Amino acid sequence: MWAMIFSGLILGTVVGLFYLAGRFSRFSIIKKISGGKKLVAFLIGIIPVALIIFCVRAGLGTINAEIAILHMMVIWLLCDGISKLAEKVRKAKFTRYYAGICALGITAVYLCCGWYLANHVWRRPYTVETDKEVGSLRIVQFADSHVGNTFDGEEFLEHVKSMQAENPDIVVITGDYVDDDTSREDMIAACRALGTLETTYGVYYVFGNHDKGYYGPAYRGYSGSDLIAELEKNGVIVLQDQVVTLDDRFYLIGRKDRSEERTGSSRASMKELTAELDPAKYSIVLDHQPYDYEAQEAAGVDLVLSGHTHGGQFFPINYVGQWTGVDAKTYGMEKRGGTVFIVTSGISDWAIQFRTGCRSEYVVIDIQGAQ
Repeated sequence: MWAMIFSGLILGTVVGLFYLAGRFSRFSIIKKISGGKKLVAFLIGIIPVALIIFCVRAGLGTINAEIAILHMMVIWLLCDGISKLAEKVRKAKFTRYYAGICALGITAVYLCCGWYLANHVWRRPYTVETDKEVGSLRIVQFADSHVGNTFDGEEFLEHVKSMQAENPDIVVITGDYVDDDTSREDMIAACRALGTLETTYGVYYVFGNHDKGYYGPAYRGYSGSDLIAELEKNGVIVLQDQVVTLDDRFYLIGRKDRSEERTGSSRASMKELTAELDPAKYSIVLDHQPYDYEAQEAAGVDLVLSGHTHGGQFFPINYVGQWTGVDAKTYGMEKRGGTVFIVTSGISDWAIQFRTGCRSEYVVIDIQGAQ
């Protein structure tokens, strides 16, 4: 999958380079410099495209330069199409290349907004009601911190302080806490930040698909076991297909990530995890990927918390994963039968530093049950 994504980005960038060079060559100043020669104008048009790639790559990395070029190409195509329709309606051609000017302006505004939405964190509240005798319970959930991308290990402490200010009864981390490119230093600093949290029932964590690393321990300097050790050193409880009963009020069910199944390993089914649980008690499932909804509903659990989707990342394609069945849900809260499902867009991003279909967030869930 990752090979397809990166191959598509590279191909799209190459196509975009040639397409945008041709579009830039239509500006009057480039036509004038080229003396009206199309090939010369095209070659000159490559220069501003190359400068855009260089500047974005220098500031945000290669993948974000590719994202910027792809967005500019799509927006420019739309602007050109609208411009042609406008010319047909007015029955006259525009004297200036307004479509190009609009494309540049819209792309700049769109990506600046996308950067802001990815690099600033909001509070997302939910209220969940139940007839079960769980009383009042405040959960703070976050996922997809991918430490080292939009904030480093030390900066993460500021977000932890915001979550502490919510006075949570429990904090849960639903996967992708670190990334393949998260340094050991950032991982340790971020775990140390979690150690400052004070809650009634503790801090709990489940693995995501990135946490153990796709490229092996040598690539980033630590393994999944090293991450567990650092989390536990700071009071975080790691759950891997395990169930804990808290205060005889509710169950917390922490699942292994679905990616374990793709690497030749396995994880327990929802039926296995809930077989010996008391259905009268409230049950909360932590499952990084929002995929196993039918089994979770059939198991009769009350609340399922996930991340992974990053809210779909980009508008208007942010619900493609849900439409194609890759994910059961992209973002937000939904009730199926007696089970409530919540998917967070995540507190950060991975390599991509733009998001326009959602915004970065941590989640505050107030459960209101019978006393």
